[in-house]
Amino acid sequence: MAKNKKKVVILGGGFAGVECARQLESFFKNNSEVELVMVSEDNFLLFTPMLPQVASGIIETRHIVMPIRAICKKTKFYEGRIKNVDPFGKLVTLWGTGEKRGVSIYYDYLVVALGSETNFFGMADVEKNAYTMKTLNDAVVLRNRVVDMLEQADNETDTILRDSLLTFVIVGGGFAGIETAGELLDLLLDARKHYPTIHKDDIRVIVLEALPMILPGFNEKLADFAKEKMIQRGIDIRLRTAVTSFDGTEVSIKSLDENPKDSVNESKISGIRTKTLIWTAGVTPVNTIKRSMFKTDKGKIIVNDFLEVSEFPGVFAIGDCALFMDPQTNRPFAPTAQIAEAQAKIAAHNLNALIKNSEKEKFVYHSKGQMAIIGKRTGIATFLGMNISGFLAWLIWRNVYLSKIPSPDKKVRIFLDWIIDLFYDRDISRLKLLKRETEKEYKVLDEVDDVW
Repeated sequence: MAKNKKKVVILGGGFAGVECARQLESFFKNNSEVELVMVSEDNFLLFTPMLPQVASGIIETRHIVMPIRAICKKTKFYEGRIKNVDPFGKLVTLWGTGEKRGVSIYYDYLVVALGSETNFFGMADVEKNAYTMKTLNDAVVLRNRVVDMLEQADNETDTILRDSLLTFVIVGGGFAGIETAGELLDLLLDARKHYPTIHKDDIRVIVLEALPMILPGFNEKLADFAKEKMIQRGIDIRLRTAVTSFDGTEVSIKSLDENPKDSVNESKISGIRTKTLIWTAGVTPVNTIKRSMFKTDKGKIIVNDFLEVSEFPGVFAIGDCALFMDPQTNRPFAPTAQIAEAQAKIAAHNLNALIKNSEKEKFVYHSKGQMAIIGKRTGIATFLGMNISGFLAWLIWRNVYLSKIPSPDKKVRIFLDWIIDLFYDRDISRLKLLKRETEKEYKVLDEVDDVW
């Protein structure tokens, strides 16, 4: 019996990996011949769409993390970092540390769902000095930073320094950037009442976007509505603007030329004095993918119509780390949770088909709609074929995302957080955490990765 047992290994505990595991558990819940294994650096699923609300203090930190062991109860779980994936030997190796041994895991079938990391486009100074919105730690650190800036500015007499303390720059006009900007302004305006010398006009929130519009891929009228509403609230949105450097005190920007034949604007580099730059301008596949034996394009694993790696039958790649072209735009699909979960369901179906010798299904994506909140109980949404804006879109956003929380107790906790926010001021206590504090052993492993 053990000899014929099939082992399916899932790499990654994000939306794609967890959804794939849940689907496979439903397929093989009574089949002892199939073993499911998941590997992830964190032992929880992070509900990233609500990260901006953690950063703004609406939702408590632990309420948007769900333990993977509680969600995927029939899947064997390893918390660890991947050292190597050998598709020829069908072996996954995990790094060891000073406290635990390295592990090698054999597989019959493999699902690669390792997601992505923040892309700084080679700007080392930006990577060193900017804040990001990718992890739970990022959201907590950013909130502490905002409160710290208010504390310093309230007693600062140098007007130039004070202005830089109260200027917050968000780079990236996608979902993460726009929602972060809206929540950040809400936090600043709500907290301002506790700082007697800080007035509404002293606070500046600036969004920089290299493209000619915010929320690319969204309905154009709704994106324009979001832009106008945010400008009315006082958010400075600058389109066709790229960042060239940030030294922790001043961010250098340049205007991108609308007419390629005229390069005059390219030389117009200016600066914004700020102590806080929040980077949400792009993602890139993790190093494990880039240095793997899989065939890649722009760092992403190339897959066929069935989300399978053609060179290695039985190996699937889904989510942010997989390259799958949108037939309508002939461009890669955006790295969203909705697409990741849709791919996870097809990959699980096709794995089931391989194991049971049935017919596989091609991945065809049908969008269920898009939603974004822009602050002040306002949002935009394309839902059931309708374009909706304002308070109703904000309400739909909350209901839809609350329904997607896989843990019932977390749903209740988040709902209670929202209720409390209606009646009480936000907590402005600042926890003294180090910026980007990570496990020291993994910093060492990153250096080894580059040499390996």
